[in-house]
Amino acid sequence: METKIEIDGGSFQQLVIEQSKKVPIVLDFWAAWCAPCLMLGPLLEELAKKYDGKFVLAKVDVNDNQQLAQEYGIAGIPAVKMFKDGRVVDGFVGSIPEPLVRKWLDKNLND
Repeated sequence: METKIEIDGGSFQQLVIEQSKKVPIVLDFWAAWCAPCLMLGPLLEELAKKYDGKFVLAKVDVNDNQQLAQEYGIAGIPAVKMFKDGRVVDGFVGSIPEPLVRKWLDKNLND
């Protein structure tokens, strides 16, 4: 199973909403000009591999997908949301340290 997918408005329904009914989706709203995004992104990608299929990491470039960012109330980036069963169950904003990301993942994956 792929651990990281790029999302746009056209693929969002199928790759995030529908797929989250089978496996949790961690959606990373980011932009190339955002330094904290560039720190958090590789960490999320590494954790997606380490968690070995427990979730799929999806990435949305907010510059190219402003409508999606607006729809999900993204005011600051990086913004991360977890989707399960077709809906957002939790999220956080900002680049947080790996232990806190793991704690967030574990809490939401084990609910």
